[in-house]
Amino acid sequence: QVQLVESGGGLVEPGGSLTLSCVPSERTFVIYSNYIMGWFRQAPGKEREFVAAVSWRNNKKVYRDSVKGRFTIFRDAHWNAVSLQMNDLKADDTAIYYCGCNTYGESWYDGAKYGYWGQGTQVTVAS
Repeated sequence: QVQLVESGGGLVEPGGSLTLSCVPSERTFVIYSNYIMGWFRQAPGKEREFVAAVSWRNNKKVYRDSVKGRFTIFRDAHWNAVSLQMNDLKADDTAIYYCGCNTYGESWYDGAKYGYWGQGTQVTVAS
């Protein structure tokens, strides 16, 4: 069973930056052009929420409002990887961040459309 593998989480002070990366666990996994790669997060006691996603076909990107201007999602088709650059981090950004692969190519914000997930990486923003 192919999974996604996240890395790059950690502890950072408010205002700091982190970059998360995500790659498939198997190098033979193909991210087809109609797929969408996204990041979700789940804070303690809260439901998993959409953060950002990118279309593998045309590099279209979408973000949740609270991270616009601070987070940037990147795709790397050569290395089959997707990254999330996070700047000006706030305490409210503290969560486990999950990488997901949407094989339907639609419903960007709906976690149910993401058939592949990683185990998550912890991001903690605290002074």
